[in-house]
Amino acid sequence: SHLGLKVPEGCWIKVGGEERTWSEGKLTTLDTSFEHSTGNPSSEDRHVLIIDFWHPELSEAERAGLEFIYDLRNSFESGVVPFRQPKAKSAPEEEEEGQGLAGLWKALTGGGD
Repeated sequence: SHLGLKVPEGCWIKVGGEERTWSEGKLTTLDTSFEHSTGNPSSEDRHVLIIDFWHPELSEAERAGLEFIYDLRNSFESGVVPFRQPKAKSAPEEEEEGQGLAGLWKALTGGGD
């Protein structure tokens, strides 16, 4: 559930193709296991308290997997897991044939196309 604390005009959340907005002081309950996104076209900050709770049909293994993912996300967002900038290449290099994802696939599958 999301509790709107400070919601500027125009803010929205889209879940599973359905777009809504938050209302300050009111709960919005949604299933974020569906694809979801948010937007804030204003120049003001949006503040929403997010309250996570488990779907009652999740198995213990599913809960454990999701707890790992949520803990990692929370560690990243709080700065415990730092963001690392990609290393810059020293000189532009052409990707050789068979490298990249195609090269990985060939290595894993024995080289067949």
